[in-house]
Amino acid sequence: MKKMLKFAAVYFITIGLFSCNNSGEHRTSSDGIEKKVETEYAKEENYRSEEKKEVSSQKKSDEEYSRQIDDQKKAEFLENPFMAASKSSTSTFSIDVDNASYTYARSIINNGSMPAPAMIRTEEFINYFDYTYPQPKGNLPFSVYQEVANCPWKESNKLVHIGLQGKNMDNQKRKNANLVFLIDVSGSMQDESKLPLLKKSFEILVKELGEEDKISMVVYAGAAGLVLPPTSGANKAKILNTLNNLTAGGSTAGGEGLRLAYQIAEKNKLTNGNNRVIIASDGDFNVGESSDEAMQTLIEEKRKSGIFITVLGFGQGNYQDNKMETIANKGNGNYYYIDNVSEAKKVFGTGLTGTLFTIAKDVKIQVEFNPAVVKTYRLLGYENRMLNKEDFEDDKKDAGEIGAGHSVTAIYEVELHQNTNNAKIGELRMRYKAPQGENSLLISENILNDTQKFEESSHNFKFSAAVAGFAMCLRNSKYKENFSLNDVLRIGKASKGKDIYNYRGNFLDLVIKTLSLPK
Repeated sequence: MKKMLKFAAVYFITIGLFSCNNSGEHRTSSDGIEKKVETEYAKEENYRSEEKKEVSSQKKSDEEYSRQIDDQKKAEFLENPFMAASKSSTSTFSIDVDNASYTYARSIINNGSMPAPAMIRTEEFINYFDYTYPQPKGNLPFSVYQEVANCPWKESNKLVHIGLQGKNMDNQKRKNANLVFLIDVSGSMQDESKLPLLKKSFEILVKELGEEDKISMVVYAGAAGLVLPPTSGANKAKILNTLNNLTAGGSTAGGEGLRLAYQIAEKNKLTNGNNRVIIASDGDFNVGESSDEAMQTLIEEKRKSGIFITVLGFGQGNYQDNKMETIANKGNGNYYYIDNVSEAKKVFGTGLTGTLFTIAKDVKIQVEFNPAVVKTYRLLGYENRMLNKEDFEDDKKDAGEIGAGHSVTAIYEVELHQNTNNAKIGELRMRYKAPQGENSLLISENILNDTQKFEESSHNFKFSAAVAGFAMCLRNSKYKENFSLNDVLRIGKASKGKDIYNYRGNFLDLVIKTLSLPK
């Protein structure tokens, strides 16, 4: 009885403190209040761990987790079909710099299983890799690259390769950052590949921050709370101590946590800086905003505040890939799946500015194909990023973002009429906005046919085709013809290039690993 009374007392004290935080009355200058919040939060979580039987009814059962995985494997994910240019000449889509589908599939393959076809998003495989596109000139935030050559899985067709390259940013000269870490500490995060890996990942980010950057930390389990008020990036010991003291236990109030994180970000918003919420979770929002629709509505409302979002996924088993992607897509954000420390270094080390600093938002691509030259065309991937033709000029229509130094690649497979050498395949158009802008700007240029053979094309062209082919093999795509994993390996090896960080080398190892798995 004493134990239960003590638990109840701590619970109501903690909820009272969390209420103060939610109402915006927490004073960052008061070390006493800050310490009390941290202490009471830690006590509450310890009691949650001790009273697992009392909260077990709030957690999904193992059977329900298994059902979710089975549903995900059975989910139908249709590929973009070939379209007749004479009937539908225009293709419009939002760009996508996410790469979580590739790393999530990689983790499953490395664990000895084949990923479900529904998990494979071709554009996220392609965009995991950097390509040597030229830097933009003048005041443009990104450059445009294009190349045309024969298709390796159907030589009579052509591939149209389109690349956008974001302007590089020196981390030492970047704008100051107001970052809010939103960390899932629910019971489902106990696995080694979840909260422990999450902590190591955030440590890499914290070490890259400067004294003018501000970091806040919100956690959520049965309730959401502020455990670290805005703190200078120079005070790394305090930030890391708070991070490393986090423990997992309880159910998942994801919606409540998101609201509080946005509230903290807005309260401390930098007028001329980078304002971003970084959410780290396995996506298992099973309390509060539990449906994808409710979560999407919340995110769409909050993005109007000018706060960007980065979504980090961890773990397997009950991992909710679709929910994590929805948050990023609808919240002016990017999405990464972290399966090891090396991937964390890629996201927060070598790719830090691209991950955290947006240089162009609501970026849309539209290609109007020339029916006199093009019979049919098909966009590889971007199935859940497709837009209507009229959405291209609608500045109210949300689209994707490009981070500093990021590249974005899109590939069309086209079937041409005969005798169309050097003819105009179509017109390429792009619209984008400045990070805080509301009116879009237009870039356009022609796409011309090219007689070069696939073997004569650039490393960019060949390697991206190999990666796209790998995704099609994993999906057992009906469009891959007789293209096989051995073809992927052959082309990938021939177009590996310099590969400074061995990302392409690791890709080739992954293909070899996939070849060894039972089909």
